[in-house]
Amino acid sequence: MIRSLLILLGVTSPLIVLPAAAKQADPALTRHLDAVYQHWRHAMVTRNFRKWKEHTAIHRRTAIVNRIHSERRSVASTLFSLPTPPPDNRTLKLLDLKVKGVTAKLIYFGPVDFGVGGKPPNNLLVLSFVKEGDRWKYDAADYVNLASLPEARRQLESGDYSHLGKPEFLPEGTVEQAPVVLRAPVKYIAKTYVYCPGREVRVMVNGISRHLYQNTKGSEVIIGGARDGLNEVQFTVNNLPGGQGSEPLAIRVYLMSQVAGVKPIKIFEYQVEEKGKVEPAATKNFVVGPAEAGRLLGQ
Repeated sequence: MIRSLLILLGVTSPLIVLPAAAKQADPALTRHLDAVYQHWRHAMVTRNFRKWKEHTAIHRRTAIVNRIHSERRSVASTLFSLPTPPPDNRTLKLLDLKVKGVTAKLIYFGPVDFGVGGKPPNNLLVLSFVKEGDRWKYDAADYVNLASLPEARRQLESGDYSHLGKPEFLPEGTVEQAPVVLRAPVKYIAKTYVYCPGREVRVMVNGISRHLYQNTKGSEVIIGGARDGLNEVQFTVNNLPGGQGSEPLAIRVYLMSQVAGVKPIKIFEYQVEEKGKVEPAATKNFVVGPAEAGRLLGQ
């Protein structure tokens, strides 16, 4: 949950002594990116919306506001409603600065503290940045819990930073802008639901909201919500290594009411029983008509 909040809300240090792995990094850029994060973090802690906009990358701001509008919530109150403040990296050790194109990452190691008590173990905190014009902006943070990777933790503690060569620690180089900018709350809150053991499922709703599910059961808010009338659902299905190719599959869309006591409406479903034939790709539709609208509004 903490990791997802960091990514969603986009959730440094005094003079940094660079370890061996980061000695080739640009010290001036390192200090600058650190200052950007400190300004962004201070804006979050003090609930300063103007400063948050100033120091957050445009594409990240758009994605966050789009999601909040898609859930019909207040932007200002939702944005700053974090269960814990963004972690302070001043107690962490900087391992590396990686730069590619207009993107950069600062990688820290140590007891990442979310203020929930106890003595946190050593884990990784990866801060991402985007350059817009001549200014660097804060993008997002990834908290990497090494509990299931004890050998990687031991290597990092011993000064072996080879684990940081993995693709997930490298900047993308480019930034994909959001396909839509929502200026106000959507009319109907909608969610995708996918059950896909052994498979990867990609879903796109109305050409805007993209969703990726891999060997899981889960749901996500549809960016842009559902529309009155015709809506489009596109999906692709691929087998994952280790899968049998015969597992059951379910792809659904639900409409969510904000009226107490009104249950979600299952407006779309593509379902395949175990050992059934799965379409590898398809485009299908659902319709939100007066009957559905009335139920959602409690009429």
